[in-house]
Amino acid sequence: MKHRFFNDSGHAHYLTFSCYRRQQLLNDDITRLWLVQSIDQARKKHRFKLWAWVIMPEHVHMLLHPVVEGYSIARIMQLIKGPFARRLIGEWRDHAPHKLARLCVNMGGKESFRLWQAGGGFDRNLYQMSRIKKAIEYIEYNPVRRGLVIEPAEWRWSSARARMGTRDALLLIDDFEFENERITGDG
Repeated sequence: MKHRFFNDSGHAHYLTFSCYRRQQLLNDDITRLWLVQSIDQARKKHRFKLWAWVIMPEHVHMLLHPVVEGYSIARIMQLIKGPFARRLIGEWRDHAPHKLARLCVNMGGKESFRLWQAGGGFDRNLYQMSRIKKAIEYIEYNPVRRGLVIEPAEWRWSSARARMGTRDALLLIDDFEFENERITGDG
């Protein structure tokens, strides 16, 4: 079944996408840094505000808000996931071909590699401040719930560092105003 995205103007989008077969493919710093770069490039190209994000070993959560009319969440997801997948698969092809076996799929007699779980991922439209705040908390506390860190800002691969004003945040988040309530991205 094909995933359906709703591109409703004014809505925030709480996105989740997972690695193929929920494998821990995002478990090293260079791989995660490439994904951060891919998110940042997609943000520049599609002009969306990034309100929260976390990269976990086998999945990603993001909360974003497109600022242009006629946007496409499907296209935004393609611009994040596609270049990153091509880069990682290319790197593995050149320097660690043994890792590619975990990504191999046979489609119609043709072998290819899949980094991301099939389908569009999970997209929930949010349009109430209370739900947006809950989504931010859920996203940024994900590493704590998994036992990877004690406090959210300790996880380098999350917006929690930027929200707390940590200078070494890898991907800045945007301030936002929603229902006349302002939340800042810089702590």
